[in-house]
Amino acid sequence: MAAFPALKNDLILRAARGEETERAPVWVMRQAGRYLPEFMALRAHHSFFEICRTPALAKELTLQPIRRYSGLIDAAIIFSDILVVPQALGMEVQMNPGPHFPDPLNVPADVARLAQDVDVDAALGYVYEAITQTRHALAGEVPLIGFCGAPWTLFSYMIEGGGTKTFQKCKTWLFKYPEESKALLDRIADVCIDFLVGQIKAGAQLVQVFDSWAGELSPHDFAEFSLPSLKRISAGVRAKLAAANIPAVPMTLFPKGANLALASLAENAGYDVIGIDWCISPADARAAVGDKVALQGNMDPGVLYGGREAIEREVKRMAEGFKGGKGTKAWIANLGHGITPGVNPDDLKWFFECVHKYSASSAA
Repeated sequence: MAAFPALKNDLILRAARGEETERAPVWVMRQAGRYLPEFMALRAHHSFFEICRTPALAKELTLQPIRRYSGLIDAAIIFSDILVVPQALGMEVQMNPGPHFPDPLNVPADVARLAQDVDVDAALGYVYEAITQTRHALAGEVPLIGFCGAPWTLFSYMIEGGGTKTFQKCKTWLFKYPEESKALLDRIADVCIDFLVGQIKAGAQLVQVFDSWAGELSPHDFAEFSLPSLKRISAGVRAKLAAANIPAVPMTLFPKGANLALASLAENAGYDVIGIDWCISPADARAAVGDKVALQGNMDPGVLYGGREAIEREVKRMAEGFKGGKGTKAWIANLGHGITPGVNPDDLKWFFECVHKYSASSAA
């Protein structure tokens, strides 16, 4: 592994390990995104996946929020997309403007079209190079997060052919072809394992698994179809790192909407941090997970449109919520999902400033 500049701010790493910190570290999902004018200026000249596949461009977008909010933000997350994994499996993915698969998987026989033996490092090496370049460019200011999508979420896109409100096609698979579905979920998980290990080798200091559609499954079906592949990823990543004598890094799971599964996830999934959405109170989340994991979240992204008074009020309420309850005091402040494109960057700055102000006594 390459030698990188010494890390100057390890707040999020300590919190992810469950340690008490002097204040809550803070970052936001999709922080390198369309709400930033500097992002849109670069995006005007390059297609989405061109940026993902060009390490220098991915590095630049990753660094933009770190530059703008220097001293206020405690982690960078590499600019990429969860759908690079289906691409590595041989599927075509377009972004116009949302994700579109021209040739989705309609029936289990279509799985034969996927690449049989995926050389993940060759297929997604551009992400690794972007991570390595970004680690050097960060000069130790904050840690760098790598990520992938969860198998259930990727499975949904691969079968639906894009976003969906009904999940009709992918749920048809679950209930009509349960064993074939589990086999495909495991196959996706194995690519995710290699992808996360590659990102860690390249310099990622934490990794996050995004199960964006976790809440679309009943508790029984989540336990049947999503949880096993999530466990497969956490165990597989740790085993491969250990076999290569590479130190483990903290792993975060964001199972959006699966709040009824938090206790089971904390107990069984094998992650260090669980991200929660805004549809559960911090106190209830703490009660569910106990001292088994750190928590990340969970302000409603819509609050960022409410003005400074509302942002301050809600950050204060969120911080107070994470103070109480049993278990670890470790908390990583974030939104309950990704920041949306219409947010004023100055209002996000105020969010960061309020987290610094109100989390100091809640984390220490």
